[in-house]
Amino acid sequence: MTSPAETEKDALELPAVLFGKGDVPVYGLLDGASAPDLVKKLYEHEPEYCCLYRGELEADMALVAPYLVRLEPGNEFTHWILDGWGAHWGSFVVSPANLRALRDHFRQFHTVELPDQRTVLFRYYDPRVLRTFLPACNAAELETFFGPIRMFIAESDKPENGVKFAVAGKALKPEPFQLKKKG
Repeated sequence: MTSPAETEKDALELPAVLFGKGDVPVYGLLDGASAPDLVKKLYEHEPEYCCLYRGELEADMALVAPYLVRLEPGNEFTHWILDGWGAHWGSFVVSPANLRALRDHFRQFHTVELPDQRTVLFRYYDPRVLRTFLPACNAAELETFFGPIRMFIAESDKPENGVKFAVAGKALKPEPFQLKKKG
């Protein structure tokens, strides 16, 4: 059994979890409905980003739409997003693919059909949804959903914890982690 002192000693900083060695790009799958002022911050800081909904959006829809944003270690926008950890502002993706390829990949998954044949919005970018959805997937679904993605990273139900999801062989490999306490 791991003691609390050992657990705290092994705790990680969130940037280290996301960026690791920095050799593979990291993207935020961000939820405009949950992240306050997301669109304003995108315009203010001008990171590389795109809306995951197609076409011109009405202003009220643009405010609540999901966005894909390339994150750079240490910049002001990334710092702002990381401060939202624990508030379900979105999930993170590690992938060698470029923004456009990832945008095209994720646009396949905006709606799902329920067993009663109703079509509903699929909020896969919400970490609460992602961490429930991925473990329920079979091998073919994992292959389709992961596509060019090496890893998804999502907050846990407790803000000091998170989970990294990767595929090993044909199986999902969840790897929980603990974050260092702020302050």
